[in-house]
Order: sequence, then C-alpha cells, then structure tokens
Amino acid sequence: MILGTSRVVRVFAYPAAVDLRKGYDGLYGLVQTGLKRDPLSGELFLFVNQGRKLCKVLLWDGTGLCIFQKRLEKGTFAKLWRDDGQVVRLTASELALFIEGCLLVGKYSLTPIALERKTVVSDREI
Repeated sequence: MILGTSRVVRVFAYPAAVDLRKGYDGLYGLVQTGLKRDPLSGELFLFVNQGRKLCKVLLWDGTGLCIFQKRLEKGTFAKLWRDDGQVVRLTASELALFIEGCLLVGKYSLTPIALERKTVVSDREI
C-alpha cells in the first residue's frame, strides 16, 4: 500500500520509539515538538513502537487528520531511530517497503536521487 503517490510526498520518521496508544492529538503533538514540522502540511509522519511490531502513519488529507496503522504478525519493522536522534526522511516508495516489513529501509538509500531541473540553452540562444 502506498500512502503517497509520488516522490514529492515527504515522509518523516519519528527518531525514537513511540507509545502507540497515542491517537490523533498525541501524534500531532509529537510532530510539532519532536519533528518541528507542521502536521497539516500534507507530509506523512511515521511512528514505530519499541518492539517494532506496530507502526502508525499520521497524515492530513486536506479535510482532516488520518491515521494508518499496521501490526506485523511475524518479524519486526526496520529500526528507523538512531543514537544521534536525527530524523530519517523517506520517499513514498520507501515507506511502502517499510510497511511491508523490509528491514533495509533507513539503512541504505533504496531510491535513486531525485533529478533537479536545469535550464537548457539552445544553440539559437547563444
């Protein structure tokens, strides 16, 4: 399942284990205080519990907050929090891999670097 449909969708993983009994208001507060982001920006925010069996994604769809939640029956999700507390940023494709249980997410870049637009000068303009 892909929650975002393009590379433009930005996903931020919370840099520590989270008590996933938190609902909309609790996760909203973590986005503001812990990630220093606007929960109503349209970005996706990923949270994982200590045992890495549960994850939640908080997103604003333009009309309200949504929470996507998944519990793995076997295995664990990749560990996305680091000792330095640095936030891990993912693409929508990497989020989909994470939700499927791929353990490589966050350890290696799994998506090619996005190309930047460059102005091309034609021979006629020179």
